[in-house]
Formats: sequence, structure tokens, C-alpha cells
Amino acid sequence: MLLDTILNEYYNAQDSDANPARASTEYAEKILADAGVDVKRIREELRQSLDALPKVSDTSNKIMSPSLQKTLSSAFSYMKSNKDSFISTSALLYSLSTTDVDFLIPALSRQSVTPTLIAESIASQRSVSGPVTSKSAEQSLDALSKYAVDFTQRARENKLDPVIGRDGEVRRAIQVLSRRTKNNPVLLGEPGVGKTAVAEGIAQRIVEGDVPDTLKRCKLMGLDMGALIAGAKYRGEFEERLKGVLKEVQGSEGEIVLFIDEMHTVVGAGATSGSMDASNLLKPALARGEVRCIGATTLSEYKQYIEKDKALERRFQKVQIGEPTAEDTVSILRGLKPRYEMHHGVRITDDALLAAAKLSDRYIQDRFLPDKAIDLVDEACAKLKNELTSKPQVLDEIDRRVVQLEMERLSLESDFGSTNKKPDAPRLASINSELKSLQSRQTSLESQWMLEKNRVGDVTSLREEIDGLEKDIGECERTFDLNKAAELKYNELPKLVMKLKDLEESGSASKTSDDLLRDEVTSSDIADIVSATTGIPVSNLLTTEKERLLRMDEIISERVIGQPEAVLAVTEAIQRSRAGLSDPSKPIAGLIFLGPTGVGKTELCKALSSFMFQSDTAMIRFDMSEYMEKQSVSRLVGSPPGYVGYEEGGQLTDAVRRSPYSVVLFDEVEKAHRDVLNLLLQVLDDGRLTDAKGNVVDFKNTVIIFTSNVGSQAIVELAQEGGSEEEGGKGEEMRRRVQEAMRREFSPEFLNRCEAVIFNSLGKDDLRGIVKLEMSNLEERVKDRGFKIRVRDEVLDYLAEIGFDGVYGARPLKRVIQREVERKLAKMILSSEVGEGDIVDVEIDENDRVKLSVVVGAAVGGVSG
Repeated sequence: MLLDTILNEYYNAQDSDANPARASTEYAEKILADAGVDVKRIREELRQSLDALPKVSDTSNKIMSPSLQKTLSSAFSYMKSNKDSFISTSALLYSLSTTDVDFLIPALSRQSVTPTLIAESIASQRSVSGPVTSKSAEQSLDALSKYAVDFTQRARENKLDPVIGRDGEVRRAIQVLSRRTKNNPVLLGEPGVGKTAVAEGIAQRIVEGDVPDTLKRCKLMGLDMGALIAGAKYRGEFEERLKGVLKEVQGSEGEIVLFIDEMHTVVGAGATSGSMDASNLLKPALARGEVRCIGATTLSEYKQYIEKDKALERRFQKVQIGEPTAEDTVSILRGLKPRYEMHHGVRITDDALLAAAKLSDRYIQDRFLPDKAIDLVDEACAKLKNELTSKPQVLDEIDRRVVQLEMERLSLESDFGSTNKKPDAPRLASINSELKSLQSRQTSLESQWMLEKNRVGDVTSLREEIDGLEKDIGECERTFDLNKAAELKYNELPKLVMKLKDLEESGSASKTSDDLLRDEVTSSDIADIVSATTGIPVSNLLTTEKERLLRMDEIISERVIGQPEAVLAVTEAIQRSRAGLSDPSKPIAGLIFLGPTGVGKTELCKALSSFMFQSDTAMIRFDMSEYMEKQSVSRLVGSPPGYVGYEEGGQLTDAVRRSPYSVVLFDEVEKAHRDVLNLLLQVLDDGRLTDAKGNVVDFKNTVIIFTSNVGSQAIVELAQEGGSEEEGGKGEEMRRRVQEAMRREFSPEFLNRCEAVIFNSLGKDDLRGIVKLEMSNLEERVKDRGFKIRVRDEVLDYLAEIGFDGVYGARPLKRVIQREVERKLAKMILSSEVGEGDIVDVEIDENDRVKLSVVVGAAVGGVSG
């Protein structure tokens, strides 16, 4: 195509000779570079020569010049002598260097490059690539530079993060690489445990020379399977590319080690009908030891893809990469700390690293160390960096307020100009006074902000300078330029380190609570990221939250009447958890609420959810009457493989995975099938549950609550005998009977894992409090209509009296309130008897009936009593 273009553009056919040079590929440039040619310089000279040639518009009569014929003839002879099937770039390049071309040979001569040097460079390249036997053969030439990343070069340039705590795994991998045959380790481990880091550690050791002699001259090349497959449109193109890679590796005589990350992708890669996949192309070379390869994949993908291909599996030796402990993770984070400080321009405290390891290990259960801890540190640094580079919030608020006031002032002044109406003088004076004060503070804060920003920038610049100096020292030591290395290491570096130390100390000394910028990542920042990521409140407790937690029983008791023991049990569990004293291997609490119906079991769960999440509905609720059949167990954890609904997941496991910090309510648990309770035993004991897909779901930050009406028959019998709890001493008898019924209904292992909370039957005093609460709720509902409700004390007593039922608890009371109050109030609203600003008095008339009357005017008061 380029040849046609040049023939069309240039009348002088001599310029066709330059076409191969102008259209040179990376392969041609590599040949020239190996021969000692300054490629950039010769490209510029050739471009100038081409541009100097005359152009014509009419090129209908295309002719081939004698020199072009001579060049192609020479290239054809070169092709035959090397047993090629096609004229290659190297053949054209050689023929151009030996043919009398006006501008190419002089350009080469000026760089002292002879045809002999080019021939030697071509011979060196062809010893690896072999003969050209297809049209696309040149695509596989120098394949490693196209389809692989040189890890050793990246290590040499100090672009790889330090590898800490993986010495055993690195030694084991090097040991496998040193074998005669099947010298191919495969790194197996969960996602994020550091498989790729082990390969990077091997590259770093090769650069440092800390490897056996068999690896000292090696390069570790990471194969990019995506680049290898991308653009391979035609049959055989992918195979040619991969064969080109393997040919280069084999031709290096053991000096190139391949690294294939996500090794399972080679199984089936590039396979179409009638072609081979990558794994089948790799197998022969791997078996003979001609290609040394390090693979990395997860345990599940190894089982799914590699183990099924036994021929491929036997060519690799497993190296297990386990998850590091939280203590090991802290060491890894300390090693990575300088890199993240350098990248984000912030400082990271050691407390932040400890918190990242500890909190990620405890609260992020669906990922693995050290990856999840590193992510916390990275995000906390990014958050702080954004704050450093953005305008401080206090200054931004002042700026917005200034703009708002100036717009208001302009509006007042423009009104005066257009209507000749006198402006609001007091308001204008107030605006001008506030503007003057704000602008003064704005100027002061802006100068303070710039001062602090410059100080942070100076520290960042100095760190970058130190990092660059350390890279130079490493390079000098590798090239044995020891004099320069000593000068930099013992003279220049200490000066910069001391300067940085002085700058940081002066910055720390000048810090006050009024500083606008903060450049230090602390444990609080890490806790905030964990809370934002998981929804679990692990951040440091604010004073207001501490006070609220200490008053938790009072707050919940305002809503749950007559159950102090139950409220206390729930409160203590939450307080233990937020104080960090609860057992980290179990749920926050496992409670079973027992007692008669209508005494507040479900209401306490709603109140707890409202306290923790500011919403009654922010809890995971299961009505266990829906789980009476044996097969309903699968609805909680998901259907087994092969069954309908397998892809949908489990209702319980999916809900807790989405909201790991929540109240989980199993209502009327005695109605569930026994297998459902057996399933929940491990949740109560170990704080985890495995769904049908094998995913482990963490329940350690949930409050598990069961409610049950077990023993309700005993309650009915006691109620029918007459009297109340206080009058007949029936409270203790009721508790005894409920406990007996509970032991008959539930297995010992279930009861031993739960704390039983027996709810009291409600007395008339309790019902009076519930009436008052319900009437307050009613007033809240009508507040939008602009009137208020005032309830007399005798109404509370009356409603509590007629709504009392020892068997059904408070449930009949709501119906009584609907009948006696809400029904009458609804008629008054619909008939417009009550309007905005009125008060509706609720009282008892002379016939001992509830009466509603309207007091027009002053909307004061509310629920009395």
C-alpha cells in the first residue's frame, strides 16, 4: 500500500527505493539499532530526502525505476539464499544497504555502518526467528517485546513494589525452576494473597543476583495473553504469534523465563474450529524443559480448568501461596508505606497500618489479606490527598456565603434603581457588615491555606528527590560504579534525609487544632474507610454517640413498654460490641424472645433497628411460617447445583452479604422445620454460613433474634383463671411454664447457643403507657394538617381499661384506639369540622364514652398525662 502511495505522490520513480526504509517496521528498526544505527537520526534524514523529491499529481503511468528493479532483484536473491518463501523486511533492508541508492547508503556511511554490520545483525535476528515461511511470519518476529512485559527491567528501574514475607515461597519457586525437566512452578492461592508479588520477588532477586547460577543471566517476561489474542482475525494467526514467543524463549537457551498470570486463560485461548489452543502449543516445550514457565492462578480456577487437562497439569509443580496473618500483613504494609507516601504526598502513621491489618481481617470477610488491607491504606491516602488538593471546607463555605450576600446586596440595590423604592437600609447595613467580616476572615484563611499547602508541597518534593536519589544509588551499585554510589549514599542522601526530618519536625511543631490541612493518615481514617465500605460502624465513637449508647435502654424503653429485662439484654449486647469487647468469632448477640403474643417481641426488634439504623424497616426479617417444609431450607442458602433457582442465591445469605451489620429477625421460629434450626446452629456458634455456591457469609456483625409464642397455651390458661400478674403471683408461674414448653419444643444445642429473654405479660399500667405512646404517634400523623390533639388523663385510663386483655396483650388496644378515637377523628376531618390551628380535645363525656371536641384557635398543648 505504501509503495502505491509513494508512486502516486512522486513522479520520480527513484523515491520508490526509499519505500522499504520509510515503511520500516519495529523489526527493521531493531536490526538497524543492533548494527549501531541511530534510528531516530536516520529516520529524520530519510524523511528530509523524501520531502526534497519532486511531486506530481498525474501518476497514471506508473513505472518501475531501474534502481527499484535492482533492489527487488537483490532482495529476491537474498530470499532464495536463505530458503525463505517470501521477501521479508530483512531481505529488503539488506538489498537497500548494498544497492546504489542515492540517499540511504550515504546516510548509513555517515554513521559508520557498513552492509557487513547490517548482514551480521540480520543473521543474529534470524538465528532466533528462522526462515520466513508465511505472509504474516514477520508478525511473530520479536514477539516478546510485543506480547510480554519484562519484569526484570521493571525491577531494575525500581518500578516494582518490595516483596516482604514470601521468602519461603520464592525459594520453592526458584527450586522448581532449577530442575532439568518440568521446571515450571504454578503459584496457587486465593485472590489477593500475593501470587503476582512472588513472581515480582523472583525478578527482583534476579536483578540483585540473589539467585542460583542457572538464573543469574535470566529475564522474567510476563506474557500478556490479551495482547497475544487481540487482533488475531485469521486462522493460524494466534498460533503463529505464540509460536514466535516460544521460539524466542527456546532460542534464548534458558535465559528467558515466562510468567503467565491468570494461567487458566491459556486453556482454550485462541481455539477455533480446526485450530489448537494455547495450552496444547505450550505442552511439548514445557515437558522437554525447553521453556521455563511460572504460572499463577486461584485454587478454584486451577481446579476448574487446569486439573481437567491432566497432560498440562503434570507439567507444572504446585507452589501454595497461603494468606498471611494480620501480623505478617503489618510487615508488608510497613514495606509498602514509602511507596504510598510518595505517590499520594501524605504521611502514614504506624497506627494506621496496624488498624488496616486488624480491621480488614475482622470486618472484611469476602476478601483476603494483604490485598484488602493495602486497599484500605490506599483509599485512606487518596481521600486525604483529595482534601489536600481541594479547597478546605470552612473556606469553601465562606466563599459561598460571600457570593450569596453579594447577590442579595445587588438585588436590593437594583430594586432601588428600577422602582425608585427606598432600599431596606437595615438589611443593607447588616449585609455590608457581615460581608466585611467574612472577607477579612476569607483573606486570612486563604493566606493560611496557601502557607500550609506550600509546606506540604515542600515535603512531597523532598521525598520525590530522595526517591530518585535512591534509584540512582541502586543503578550505580548494579553497574559497579561504586565511587558515584558511595558519593550519593554517604554524602548526598544523608543531607536530604536530614533536611526532610527537619522540615517534618518543624511542621509538626507548628501544627495547631486550627490547621486547615492535614497530611497524616491515622487509624481514624482507616476506620472511616471500613465503615464506608462495609456499613459497619467501627470508627471512633463521638461524644454524642457515646452518650446515646449509654442511654440506649432509656431510649428503647420509651417505645417498648413494660419489658425492662428484654431491653437491658439487647442494650448490653450492643454496648459490648461497640466497646470492642464482644467475642469476635460470634454474632453480636443471639437472643430468643419468648412470651405471650402482643407483649412487644417484634416491636423491640423494630426499636433496636430504629436505634441502630434510624429506620424500623432496616432489618432482615423472616416469617418462619413460610419455612415449614424440609425443602424450604434451600430458600435461605440457595438451591443446590442443578436445581431451579441455583443462580438466584439464598435469601438469608444474600441479604447478610449486602448488609453485614444488621438485625436479623426470625419471627415465630417454632413454626419452622427442624432442619432450618439445625442450619442456623453454625451461625450462632461460629458467626458464619456457607451458601449453595460455597461462599462463606459473615454473620459476626449481626444481631440474631428469634421470637416465639411457645408456652402461649399456659398463658391462656392462667389468664382464664382470672387475676393479673400482680394479683395472683402468676408471673413466676408463667415463666416456669414457658421455660418447660421451650425445653420441650427446642433442642438443647439450639437453646445453649441463645440467650432466652422471657417477656412479661402486660399489666394495666403498662397499657396506659402504650396508649399514651399510640396517641403521640397519632398526633405525629396529623401534624401535617395543622392541628393538634390534646388527650385527657382519664381517656388514657379508660382506653387502657377497655383495651386490656391478659391473653392477647396490646394487640386489642390498637383496635380500641381505632374504634374510639381514629374513626371519630377521620369523620371530623372529612366534614371539615377541624381546621388549621385548632386543637382536638379527647375526653370522657357524662356517659363514660370517648368524646372529641374542637377548640378553635391557639394550637398549643398535646398529649397530656
